[in-house]
Parts: sequence; structure tokens; C-alpha cells
Amino acid sequence: MKTATAPLPPLRSVKVLDQLRERIRYLHYSLRTEQAYVHWVRAFIRFHGVRHPATLGSSEVEAFLSWLANERKVSVSTHRQALAALLFFYGKVLCTDLPWLQEIGRPRPSRRLPVVLTPDEVVRILGFLEGEHRLFAQLLYGTGMRISEGLQLRVKDLDFDHGTIIVREGKGSKDRALMLPESLAPSLREQLSRARAWWLKDQAEGRSGVALPDALERKYPRAGHSWPWFWVFAQHTHSTDPRSGVVRRHHMYDQTFQRAFKRAVEQAGITKPATPHTLRHSFATALLRSGYDRHCCKVSDEAAFCLIQRPYISKTLLTRRISPRGSP
Repeated sequence: MKTATAPLPPLRSVKVLDQLRERIRYLHYSLRTEQAYVHWVRAFIRFHGVRHPATLGSSEVEAFLSWLANERKVSVSTHRQALAALLFFYGKVLCTDLPWLQEIGRPRPSRRLPVVLTPDEVVRILGFLEGEHRLFAQLLYGTGMRISEGLQLRVKDLDFDHGTIIVREGKGSKDRALMLPESLAPSLREQLSRARAWWLKDQAEGRSGVALPDALERKYPRAGHSWPWFWVFAQHTHSTDPRSGVVRRHHMYDQTFQRAFKRAVEQAGITKPATPHTLRHSFATALLRSGYDRHCCKVSDEAAFCLIQRPYISKTLLTRRISPRGSP
């Protein structure tokens, strides 16, 4: 994501929402952020009778946010996202210096304990998952990575010789290395064989290559056709890229896996509100209960995870083991 310290270039789009999309893409925000911001700015405009937002001020913004909180009963995180969308729109698209925007109160989210699954519950859920969905769940639990990070893995990110997985552009746009669980290596090799079959099929049919991050597609136009850049968990069908309009093979849809995981949780008879992200918290909690340093395994959104040796879980090079009582 680009920092906005340098002057922003003039917008070429005419329509307001197209201008918003143009600015978001220039600053390299994710597609999900783009979709969310467009949704909230559109809702804001419609709420005020399709008036141009340049004619709206603090009272209109506060009225919209109040409506979301009091009438729509949205969550704190949703409320904050809507405010962030409006801040971005006024600041980066309309380039309007409105001090009152910064003064609008932001609701503070309450701190809640994350949902955590026991190792036995994880095994039960895995028993109701099949194929690549099962392998993907094992990978999330065995490495502690986020679902988006796992879905965006490329062939070149798996290093079997050194036993590592490279997560590219993770939270905060940072790369990091994880240890590849030894117990999953055979299954991951089989997954690559299946992915290669899809890649060869696309090559034979003259299909467009997979999407590349940022400006790499312009700099290396043929890289998307190469095997190292292909998805580890590739979609079985082709779809239209929502930004470029190119028909190509995307990675497995997150909604597809989330639905499969939800069914598995129900079939396993687990009443906890578990989601794929629960595997990340469960992974970290398993480390803490095994006596690993809490500074190495923080159960939070800014977690720095380490891996231990157990089913689907392997060791990092930098894990510091301590006794259950916390003595050095």
C-alpha cells in the first residue's frame, strides 16, 4: 500500500464512485477494502437523497453514522469501517480539508476473548472435511496463518528443501517466513500436482495467466503464465477479474472454504461459533498451553506466531521454550 505523503495525481474518472475506485487502486488498497468503501460511500449518498457529497458536511455525516448505530444496529467494527470509508473519501478523493471529520467520535470496540477449539475438536472438524478443504484447514491450524494468506500462496512460496512457507504481503504489507509442517509435506506435494494439472490445462488452452500483485503484471507481463506464480489452492473454474475484467483462474474462493468449514463444525456437533480464523487462535492457544513463551505466541490480531511439533504443527527456528510456570 502506498503512503499518501506525496501529492495525489488528478483523477480521470467522472463519476464519484469511479473516482473512489480509482484512488483506492492507485494507493494499492485491497479489493475487499475497495468493495467495502464503495458500499459505504454509496449508502451515505443514498441516505441523503443522492446529493453530491461535496455539498454535505459534519451534520450529514453524523446523521448517517447515528442511523447506522441506532436504526441499523450495526456492530462497532462495521460502524468504524463506515467512518473510515468516509474519511478516505473526503480526504483522498474530494481532497477536502474538513477538520470536523477528525473530531467525529469513533466507537471503541469491546475486548472479547477469542473462540478457541481444543485439539480434539479440531480433529473432529477435520474428519468432516475432504480433499483440499481438509488440507487447507490443516495448514491454517498448523501454521497459524490467516485464511487470506493461505489462499494467496503461490507455488514459489513453498520451500520443501528448507521446510519453510513464505507469506507475502501479510497484515501490514509485511512478508514473513513460517515453518512448513513436516507432516503436511506429502499432502502439499500432492496438492501441487493437482494445481499443475490446472496450470497445464490453462497453458494448452492459451488462457490468461494468474493475477499478479501491484505493478508486477506490467513489469513482467509473462510472469502470470509461469508455474512458480500459479496458485497452490487454485479455483477449479475461471472467473472474471473484478478490476481488470480479464477472465482467468483465481485462487480458491474464501466463501467456498468458509461454507465447507461451517458445515463441518455443525456435523462435528460443536456449538462454539467457530470460523476458519478460529484455527489461528486455537493454534496460538495450543502453544501457550504447551509452555511456549507468551511473547512468542500472542493471541491477538497483531500476533507473532511460532510453531510446535504435534499433528499438523511444526517448530520454528526461533521458538523459546519455557516451563509451564514461566521460569527461564
